[in-house]
Amino acid sequence: MASIFTKIVNKEIPSYKIAENDKFYAFLDIFPLAKGHTLVIPKEEVDYLFDIDDTVLAEMMVFAKKVAKALEQTIDCKRVGVAVLGLEVPHAHIHLVPLNSEADINFSNPKKTFTPEEFEEIAERISQKI
Repeated sequence: MASIFTKIVNKEIPSYKIAENDKFYAFLDIFPLAKGHTLVIPKEEVDYLFDIDDTVLAEMMVFAKKVAKALEQTIDCKRVGVAVLGLEVPHAHIHLVPLNSEADINFSNPKKTFTPEEFEEIAERISQKI
């Protein structure tokens, strides 16, 4: 059975797309820790980040860097934090979280809420910077 992220890549489930190429897809987390919280995934479903081929993993980090730079230009933050947890969805992914303090990347924090229109506007603003 395909993961929810594979269904997003296959357009079976909608998402707020930030960026995409032939190997990777970036989209807004719908349960964000901060405005602009983005997930970066490989299009190929691999459960564990460190099971990804070395070359592909390096390319994924470069792709994530481009997304992070766009986030920094769009969202008011001191920097973009990176987290890899990997337990909640069996599809490798990188969290990019705009930070103003280290506490902003605490996954126990209450999640932010945005309307679909706000998510669309955030995604559009970030994607224009890529």
